Amino acid sequence: MQVLLLGGHGKVALHLTPLLLARAWNVTSVIRNPDHESEILALGKGASAKGKLNVLISSLDNIKTEADAAKILADTDPDYVVWSAGAGGKGGPARTIAIDETAAQHFISAAYARPRVTKFLLVSWLGSRRTQPSWFTDDDWAASQNVFTNVLPTYAKAKLEADEFLTAHAAVRARKLAAGAQLSPLQAICLRPGTLTDDPATGRVSLGKTRGQGKVTREDVARVADELLARQDTQGWYDLLSGEEEIGKAVDRVAKEGFDAVEGEDVEAMVKRFGLDA
Repeated sequence: MQVLLLGGHGKVALHLTPLLLARAWNVTSVIRNPDHESEILALGKGASAKGKLNVLISSLDNIKTEADAAKILADTDPDYVVWSAGAGGKGGPARTIAIDETAAQHFISAAYARPRVTKFLLVSWLGSRRTQPSWFTDDDWAASQNVFTNVLPTYAKAKLEADEFLTAHAAVRARKLAAGAQLSPLQAICLRPGTLTDDPATGRVSLGKTRGQGKVTREDVARVADELLARQDTQGWYDLLSGEEEIGKAVDRVAKEGFDAVEGEDVEAMVKRFGLDA
């Protein structure tokens, strides 16, 4: 398998890269700063690395159109695309929108237009939704809404737009496949961790539909992402916090039981808003 990892120097991506390589998958890690290339390449030299690691120096600031994203997909020819990128608060609100929302959407559109791509995993955040879900307490929802209105409003809104764009595309693809269209299935996975920490991995999580507040280690996020990508039956929204369930068992459970934390959101409204129902 060929994996395109966007945001390759991010902390989650740095944990994820060796896991993907250990599966004998080849990884192209996209980074902006050439000074980080040696650090990335070192991840491919471990004893467990069975796949090949490449680095692509390319700034997501330059992704202005779907064609820009499509060119990177054409050059790297991935089976799976992982979006673990973001402006990281650098460059002000305009850059956050340009990368976390617009560039992400261009890569989603380009992936859906490319038959070889069969999985797209988007790393988002736990509170990215419009409606209070039944499993959030009122305090959980208030905390989530505080992020939208006071703490990180531009980031929160940009991530929500990207999440909904992926979800709308997934709904349309599923509809077309059900109608007999000759299209390849594409697993759209939206992984939604709580507050990220740099603590060592615990290997145990709460996954699927969780509380609306809490923490999870970046390394555990990477381990969950790896497990989700390794299966053919994972798709939809997955909330993620630290918990008591072993990661492999948690992923197996949510996959077999069909958990999807998009429950309560208006997916048809997403489809119409992005004009994908034409």
